[in-house]
Amino acid sequence: MTVRSLERAFELLEHLADAGGEMALSDLTEKAGLPMPTVYRLVQTMVAQGYVRQEASRRYSLGPRLIRLGESASRLLGAWARPALADLVDRLGETANMAVLEGDEAVYVAQVPSRHSMRMFTEVGRRVLPHCTGVGKALLAQLPEDDVRALLARTGMPSHTPHTRTDPDVLLAELAAIREQGYAMDDEEQELGVRCVAVPLPGAPALAALSVSGPSGRMTPEAIETVVPVMRNAAAAFAAELARV
Repeated sequence: MTVRSLERAFELLEHLADAGGEMALSDLTEKAGLPMPTVYRLVQTMVAQGYVRQEASRRYSLGPRLIRLGESASRLLGAWARPALADLVDRLGETANMAVLEGDEAVYVAQVPSRHSMRMFTEVGRRVLPHCTGVGKALLAQLPEDDVRALLARTGMPSHTPHTRTDPDVLLAELAAIREQGYAMDDEEQELGVRCVAVPLPGAPALAALSVSGPSGRMTPEAIETVVPVMRNAAAAFAAELARV
């Protein structure tokens, strides 16, 4: 048994999120397909609770109280991911990560390190620009092209190594290829001597991706041919598990 008013409130929050976090009441009403008085009452209730904010422009945006919920949900998602990441480490031998897109950055929410003495380590909670990491490109590939261009315009594309993509058109062409092939790569673009393979996590509650990273000497083109299908299967299995939660 469901409470229809709660369903509608959550749908309004989803519409705001899909629109970039801010909408006019008229646009929100049109998107929801509900009478304006109904949308207004629901939105004002969420404003009173801090889950929606009314801007000086009279537009409505996602409220600050959602930040705490989002941070807690990200930590929980990371905890759920650890068994899948541990299985990837067992099967592939390299460090496995999970990241989500928060604002304009990729945020690492879980990691299981490799058992090799020479291994990659990324602190959970670390934020990186997505244009130069495998996991970041797997996240960007899930966005419409216009949204990617807008994000890159805001962040820029700073170079970290001679291999970093710094041209938006080059990156957009790569993202199109990633959508076709189902995986992304960081070929020493974030750090020299390190390669990373990443796959999107379909059906996750937020844009998310799994990655495996290691030294270039071990993450050879031949090794990557083995890594990709294992990662795709792991992402599909974890997505199915999330759907049951």
